[in-house]
Amino acid sequence: MDRRTSEKTLLVFNCHEAWVYQLGTLGLPLDIVVGLDGRHTEGWDLQMRPLPTNARLIRLDDALAHPNPYYYCIITHNVADLMQIKHRSEPRLLVIHSTIEGRRLEERSQVEPERMRQTLRTYLTLVGGHAVAVSALKGRSWGFTEDIAPFCADPRDYRSYTGDWPCGLRICNFISSRRNILMWDFHEQAFAGLPVKLVGHNPDLPGVRATEDWEQLKAYLQSHRFYIHTADPSLEDGYNMATMEAMAAGMPILGNKHPSSPVEHGVSGFLSDDPQELNAYARTLLEDRDLAVRMGQAAQSCARRQFSVEGFRQKFLRSIEVARAKSSTCTAPATMPL
Repeated sequence: MDRRTSEKTLLVFNCHEAWVYQLGTLGLPLDIVVGLDGRHTEGWDLQMRPLPTNARLIRLDDALAHPNPYYYCIITHNVADLMQIKHRSEPRLLVIHSTIEGRRLEERSQVEPERMRQTLRTYLTLVGGHAVAVSALKGRSWGFTEDIAPFCADPRDYRSYTGDWPCGLRICNFISSRRNILMWDFHEQAFAGLPVKLVGHNPDLPGVRATEDWEQLKAYLQSHRFYIHTADPSLEDGYNMATMEAMAAGMPILGNKHPSSPVEHGVSGFLSDDPQELNAYARTLLEDRDLAVRMGQAAQSCARRQFSVEGFRQKFLRSIEVARAKSSTCTAPATMPL
């Protein structure tokens, strides 16, 4: 038997380096598919994360050329991924990263949400696939609520927060196509006239660029006074991976009121739906570093409780085993068209 097969190798399509990087905590070998269409980079984006431990980069053709079966589980992120591996017989796990409503808006899709839900559920049932959502909101949106595995961050991975630089920070890619999802008009109103650094892949925004690597990102999280996250509650969660990282690093968070926000108002940050009020809260933190440090400590404690590495590891390993169990009882051909 091939060594990687005996070590329960996972095949994962690369979708978002920060999320895929978490899979290194599972302790299993990873084959990460790169060279996919629609990505801003051909390979693995080292500006976002180093390559996970026990991982190697692989082209899809090479993965498909392996004997069938070969992988312990195949991790996918969308319908296109599922179709790419329709001729494989291994268990398949679909990770839900977005709401239907947010995806339709971003992609300008005319397909009705209920049709999208039914089509995906039918296909997963036919091929014995399993779906896991990164949040309860996203699971409800697609109708898959039985398995939720929130992402994680380890405070030990980050530098001790100082907040020395009186400037806000927000990390976001492709803002222009996600303005409604991110409530960007509200963001601009709330932080007008204040120093805020934007970081991410945004080629249409002058002066806005991604960090050189994860170490530079950690330096930003260590030094800036507060972190910003705003989102439409019907389209996106009240936090994302960058928000969770900022909390793990010890930063206070500012944003709009959101039912799924992990922020405790006045304790680990400030929340308001009034842009002028949120602007005033931001000014308070810019003027009071000690308050920012205290709030950041509370945010870090919250990150330890709600977004722990061990919590993610246990839940995601369970998701893989559920996918394997469903696959073993499936009698329909994996090549069923979607």
